[in-house]
Amino acid sequence: MRHVGLVAGAAVTALVAAGAITYAVAGDDGGSTTPSAESADAGFARDMAVHHQQAVEMSYIVRDRTKDEEVRRLAYDIAQTQANQRGMMLGWLDLWGLPKVSSEPPMTWMDMGGMASGKDGALMPGMATNTEMKKLGELSGKQAEIFYLQLMTDHHEGGIHMAQGCVEKCAVGVEKRLARGMVDAQQSEIGLMADLLKARGAAPRA
Repeated sequence: MRHVGLVAGAAVTALVAAGAITYAVAGDDGGSTTPSAESADAGFARDMAVHHQQAVEMSYIVRDRTKDEEVRRLAYDIAQTQANQRGMMLGWLDLWGLPKVSSEPPMTWMDMGGMASGKDGALMPGMATNTEMKKLGELSGKQAEIFYLQLMTDHHEGGIHMAQGCVEKCAVGVEKRLARGMVDAQQSEIGLMADLLKARGAAPRA
């Protein structure tokens, strides 16, 4: 499927280019080009790692709550892709010698530190609340499929907004390329999820 190819392409690009990060960090002008803790590069890596972790959790929950192969396959693809990307981003923070948590609110690097209230665990736009995560774990079959697809559509929309922010603000080339790949892949998956919802007599949440 097209969305799988897009995601795989982004992951391969990031892996192939990973060696270039060390060069970018070392710099070739005698100065350090390592991103600062307050930079967009570090902020995106930290925030998207948290955002991705929830997507992985949601995807594994629904795989246990339905036997539908289409939804299970999509959930597996999302879980594997986002877990791998999360590992890359945390690895970059290690490479840069930067903390994986910040005292600043999420999305401060986008000048949107107050965009999400954090109420009930929704730390960033698109993230599910703790209540919604609990509900997903209690549903089964078609109901679980619909709720997962609705939650993940919202999640992807929030993730795309953040990735577009990195494309605009990040300085490290390999991170910008990964962010562009996220935008393309998640937009494609939103289209697929709309089709899956329609087939189940449902639609994305308003």
